[in-house]
Amino acid sequence: MKYDFESIIDRSGTHQIAVEVVPIQGAQVKEGFSKIPMWVADMNFATVPTIQEEIIKRVQHPTFGYYYMSDEYFDSIIDWQSKRHGVIGLTKEAIGYENGVLGGVISVVNCLCSKGDKVLLHSPTYVGFTGVLTNNGYDIVHSDLVQDENGVWRMDYEDMDKKLKENNIHCAIFCSPHNPCGRVWEEWEIKKAMEVYEANDCWVIADEIWADLTLNGNKHIPTQSVSDWAKQHVAAMYAPSKTFNLAGLQGSYHIIYNKWLRDRTIKESSLSHYNSCNVLSMSALIGAYKPEGHQWVDELNQVLSDNVNYAYDFITKNFKGVKLAKPEGTYMLYLDCEEYCKENNITIDELQIKGAEVGVIWQDGRPFHRPYAIRMNLAVPHSLCVEAFDRLNKYVFNA
Repeated sequence: MKYDFESIIDRSGTHQIAVEVVPIQGAQVKEGFSKIPMWVADMNFATVPTIQEEIIKRVQHPTFGYYYMSDEYFDSIIDWQSKRHGVIGLTKEAIGYENGVLGGVISVVNCLCSKGDKVLLHSPTYVGFTGVLTNNGYDIVHSDLVQDENGVWRMDYEDMDKKLKENNIHCAIFCSPHNPCGRVWEEWEIKKAMEVYEANDCWVIADEIWADLTLNGNKHIPTQSVSDWAKQHVAAMYAPSKTFNLAGLQGSYHIIYNKWLRDRTIKESSLSHYNSCNVLSMSALIGAYKPEGHQWVDELNQVLSDNVNYAYDFITKNFKGVKLAKPEGTYMLYLDCEEYCKENNITIDELQIKGAEVGVIWQDGRPFHRPYAIRMNLAVPHSLCVEAFDRLNKYVFNA
């Protein structure tokens, strides 16, 4: 590989929550165990060097006054979406800056809904959606994803239709690829979902922040590409932040083809006078979306695929009573530990503490709406992935 995904980077002292915070209440890492950060969704890899090069080039100019988004910024997005996801006909006018995906989501919801309205989401549900919707006065209606005979997470189209009708819902959030389940939806699945939404006059907000991170040959299909209706009734959210580990720089963008919705979303996003891009964030996106960024992401996806394959095989072989579906995208695992907890007379809290005590800093999966769930981040050097599961095997699941 051209790029280094194996060096273990010392992130201590950089104020990064992935390594400075242990999110499991009541847990302290025991002496003799190093922390392996496997919870919040950022990566333990050095990003593609062209990002730093673009930032450094801009920092060398000594003024940082007000500015406008450059044509290079928009051209970089158009080029990336075309080459990475086959998007045809994307123009500058359809692209709008957002500080973050969740901010963009709530701006669109505010344009489509009144406070107290219900919004449809699939469950398990990304915890960020829960927070931003409830904090802004909206009610969530869940349509549960179901696992088929092979354990693959699927949408229940009949349940979606029923929930939309019963609750008079006209706005839904569609997570693609899905967080936390890791599904990379096939084109037929997306089409069928859009048909359900169309039949119920339901607008869709597609969170596609994970679009670039697909594993084992799976391919992301942009939601807006599956039909003429979808192109005009879906607001899509993207960002380089998840792909290139730039969360600390902020910076996302929407793609909205429908002028009516686009104009209102831009106005809604502007009302706080906060939704303005940091000049270095713009430089970071331009650096990320260069040709080197394509190769870096290709190599990253191979590293993530190797980690996911190793983790899935290890868990299914060694952790009796722990169930999971192999992710097709993202770098997160979503473990179902109900059978293990009941067979071993241990609570999910106790299990999470045991893992954190030996330095495997994983995440409580219950806020994603499964009562015995743990979420794990596999975006670490492979040697740390192996070390983490060795510790879980020796000290937690088979102690």
